[in-house]
Amino acid sequence: MSSTAGQVISCKAAVAWEAGKPLVIEEVEVAPPQAMEVRLKILFTSLCHTDVYFWEAKGQTPMFPRIFGHEAGGIVESVGEGVTDLEPGDHVLPVFTGECKECRHCKSEESNMCDLLRINTDRGVMLNDGKSRFSVRGQPIYHFVGTSTFSEYTVVHAGCVAKINPAAPLDIVCVLSCGISTGLGATLNVAKPEKGSSVAIFGLGAVGLAAAEGARIAGASRIIGVDLNSNRFEEAKKFGVTEFVNPKDYDKPVQEVIAEMTDGGVDRSVECTGSINAMISAFECVHDGWGVAVLVGVPNKDDSFKTHPINFLNEKTLKGTFFGNYKPRSDLPSVVEKYMNKELELEKFITHEVPFLRNQQGFRVHA
Repeated sequence: MSSTAGQVISCKAAVAWEAGKPLVIEEVEVAPPQAMEVRLKILFTSLCHTDVYFWEAKGQTPMFPRIFGHEAGGIVESVGEGVTDLEPGDHVLPVFTGECKECRHCKSEESNMCDLLRINTDRGVMLNDGKSRFSVRGQPIYHFVGTSTFSEYTVVHAGCVAKINPAAPLDIVCVLSCGISTGLGATLNVAKPEKGSSVAIFGLGAVGLAAAEGARIAGASRIIGVDLNSNRFEEAKKFGVTEFVNPKDYDKPVQEVIAEMTDGGVDRSVECTGSINAMISAFECVHDGWGVAVLVGVPNKDDSFKTHPINFLNEKTLKGTFFGNYKPRSDLPSVVEKYMNKELELEKFITHEVPFLRNQQGFRVHA
């Protein structure tokens, strides 16, 4: 039992008091974990575009003051009542979505969308009692997607914590708790390209590069990167991308360009942009008879997907995915082992490392 177990901990956290306003480093009080909760010491956290999106609060209900952050690595400081598979000292990755292991989704081999713990961006409190575990000068501070890792300590539901190999470097594997796993799993778990196959990746940001990494691991012989920013092409080669297409360079739909390059279409495609046009292109560029397209990017709420039904009748398959179809607690430890076994290369995703809050907490920025 740690010396701080059961006590309120005072620590530093980056608090967003208002939408779009600079984060303020505050002394916050972090309450002890309640039933089925754990309190974590966050050692490394990384920045995801989702944090920025909700900090700007341009497309959703604003909820402030709030502590953002959801990609991180840390150590369990203490556990609440009923927590049996975690203990102080465990190395963990907190995750924005969870796995209760009891609902129909968790018991299904085909789903990772837990009824109890799936992502909820509008909930700023804990499930147990509807209250926050953070406060500043007596004022409650909202949580963000159940993680709030821009704090030296945070409280998370035990079902949203993946226990990992303690030998794994937390400053590297912390990037697995969101975007990298999303892209990697979209390819390996959903698209499932065969060795020697062709794969098109739409969008070469962090998630798209992770999807390309998945295609590389799977042994795809042609990995075609599609992006409107040609400056991304050179970097993408590190992730296995073999060819590049910028739709702006052509006067016809990019799906037609890819079909001509690949004798009728690619075997698999993974869309990682959220652009409805990219989604349509990703689907229409796969080969008839066996082609599979996987949608990863989140579209605007009013977008609609339009394609001719003949594409389905010609045996093209369209799939979607959430967090790469990984169950956080059951599957993330094995993804960490892929890194430990040198099958998955994570260092190339990290472009910067800067101090955050205090020297013992690092801030990672991925591609």
